[in-house]
Amino acid sequence: MVRIVGIGGSLRSESYTHQALKIVVQRIEALGASVSILDLREMKLPFCDGGDKYSEYPDVKRLQETVKQADGLILATPEYHGGMSGVLKNALDLMSFEELSDKVVGNISILGGQSNSNSLNQMRVVMRWVHAWVIPEQIAIGQAWKAFDKEGKILDEKLSQRLDKFAQSLVENTRKLRGVE
Repeated sequence: MVRIVGIGGSLRSESYTHQALKIVVQRIEALGASVSILDLREMKLPFCDGGDKYSEYPDVKRLQETVKQADGLILATPEYHGGMSGVLKNALDLMSFEELSDKVVGNISILGGQSNSNSLNQMRVVMRWVHAWVIPEQIAIGQAWKAFDKEGKILDEKLSQRLDKFAQSLVENTRKLRGVE
């Protein structure tokens, strides 16, 4: 079975990033994959100092082991000042090639303003650097405050269809590239 890990790079309690991640997780599970979420809001992670000794932080080991066991990742981030959130970048920096190489990755960005691909491009570059496989489908949800209803559902049917294609691509490409069913 395909094992996917979702990581949301927002620390806000009522985050649009986590709403989008939840929607994609449901769609991926409907395709028969197993999905778990690492909620950075609930983890105690230190700032990466370039070393690899974080024994006093059990959540670092949990992050590393959970990602290492996964076949693929969903990275979801709010876009801050034209890039991914610091908390997501820090979580990625706390891992190495051992955890991230050969993972199949889907990227999602959430913006308060107009959609663009700055944070998506940044995530793509980081993932390519660690030898991960980033799917061509990517999601940028601009003006997020208008994209969701009060229950957290997507209002735009075209965006909903793009989320379906994103989920399908992540699962299909993970099966192909990782050789799992």
